[in-house]
Amino acid sequence: MRYIYQFLKIRLTCLFKTMKGGFHIILLSFLPLVSISQAASYWEQWSKVQIDSLQTAWGGVRNDSSKMAIARGLGFYYQEKDRDSSLYFHEKQFSLAEKLHQKLWQADALDQLGYVLAKMENYPRSLQSFLDGISIAEDQGTEKGIWRESVFTQENDPRIARLTVLGYLNNDVAVVYKITSNMPDALSHLRSAIAIGEAIKNYGQLSMTCMALATGFWDWGQTDSSQFYAEIGLKYADKANFQKYRGDLLATIGNIYLKKGNIGVSKKYFSEAIETARNQNNLVEVGATLLDMSQLFVTSGNTDSALWYNRESLKTLIASNDPAGVRDAYLGLVTVYKARHNLVSAFKYQTLAMHADEQLKNIEKINQFKNIGFTQEERLRQLEVEKTAFKNKLRTYVLLSGLGVIIIIALLLYRNNRQRKKANVILVRQKEEIQNTLSELKATQQQLIHAEKMASLGELTAGVAHEIQNPLNFVNNFSDVNQELLDEMKLEIDNGNLEEVRVLAQYIIDNEEKINHHGKRADSIVRGMLQHSRTSTGVKEPTDMNALCDEYLRLAYHGFRAKDKEF
Repeated sequence: MRYIYQFLKIRLTCLFKTMKGGFHIILLSFLPLVSISQAASYWEQWSKVQIDSLQTAWGGVRNDSSKMAIARGLGFYYQEKDRDSSLYFHEKQFSLAEKLHQKLWQADALDQLGYVLAKMENYPRSLQSFLDGISIAEDQGTEKGIWRESVFTQENDPRIARLTVLGYLNNDVAVVYKITSNMPDALSHLRSAIAIGEAIKNYGQLSMTCMALATGFWDWGQTDSSQFYAEIGLKYADKANFQKYRGDLLATIGNIYLKKGNIGVSKKYFSEAIETARNQNNLVEVGATLLDMSQLFVTSGNTDSALWYNRESLKTLIASNDPAGVRDAYLGLVTVYKARHNLVSAFKYQTLAMHADEQLKNIEKINQFKNIGFTQEERLRQLEVEKTAFKNKLRTYVLLSGLGVIIIIALLLYRNNRQRKKANVILVRQKEEIQNTLSELKATQQQLIHAEKMASLGELTAGVAHEIQNPLNFVNNFSDVNQELLDEMKLEIDNGNLEEVRVLAQYIIDNEEKINHHGKRADSIVRGMLQHSRTSTGVKEPTDMNALCDEYLRLAYHGFRAKDKEF
């Protein structure tokens, strides 16, 4: 079976190189073979090997429908690993769905985009994506002509497919409303998600919605309601065999019992939550629950155990690249060390927590800087208006003084002198304010320019890395295949089956040629980068114009991509 799989993988790769436009048909034919781990509809869970195959297919498939499906799979894979990549692929899914007039795929893409944008703390755009998706999914006309509705439901029923997407949209948008403290709208959408999930018996979605309600009521201090929904969520998760967020539900119940003072039961739920999260490879939840366990031991006075669990939590959260979790772990260590009367260590971790919190606020600060320029311009315009109004008022006073100079000349001279002194004081004050405003504006502009340059450089670097990664993926894949073919050849040699040995040898030769070809591609890319960065000697020399044009077109392309992601 393993040999057959490798054989099919080789043939698919060869066909990808030779058939181009027809590749998508063969890929879809063998999709069940390379997606064995995807056991249920809607949720896409891929292994690294399968993702490599999808990435290879992404570069060669020409059929828009197949490309849309591949974009969804890659977007799902990168949601918790590389959110920039996830955003890119879900945007591609949306644009292709829009081109193909696949309304349900558009709504699904908007749901995934909203989730990723929320995780990136871009709440306005996230909310707009969710609301646009809900508007599409609420339209019953969306059920017409759905391509591969089995992606969204095992029943292959267009109505259930549409309601599945609508249920998840209502569930996910509530998260943004909760974060922005819009509790009425959050509860309204969660109730809609519950009603949809019960109508179509989508127990996986119901478990997630109950989890959202449980955490929401926990945040609002309603522990009984929180426990009620968490326990119902566990039942739904078990009924659907949907374990992805079971650890979150268990941890919520554990925190409820800890708040009630039942440490024994709380510890039991925390332990089960940690084990479940580890089985699901959910490192963020493992780290968070280890931190909950540490707080449990702080409450019970066992600071040694509390310190051990907190350190394990910190290591896990650092490994999972969760900045907010790392900050919370540092704060947890502050609490533990204060309980142990170790103020030096407590101060150390308090400093680290402050530094981590500062890093989390960098994006928010950049957004604030973007608004400063506009604010300062408004202030400058307002000052100009005030200055003009004052001058007009001053002219009026002078005119009135001139008309009444004969009658009360002494009084007007005194008043005029006094007004001029006041005007000078105001003008000096306004001048100082304008100078300070201009200084702040210049400093802000410099920071914005630096931030934009760094962002452009990062995106250009990511684009060049993507160019190099493509041929390297081919080299790695064909090298792995050759290793297995050589093992097969050894067995055939021992069996004396020379005909099979010749076939395997020919496969190896073909693969080596491809390894050599793609190795040269990578070498050409690196050489071009080195040529571009090398200081010119000013000496004229023969140049391959085709290669030169290709290099600079690629650089220009990535330069535009750094400025405009839609290019």
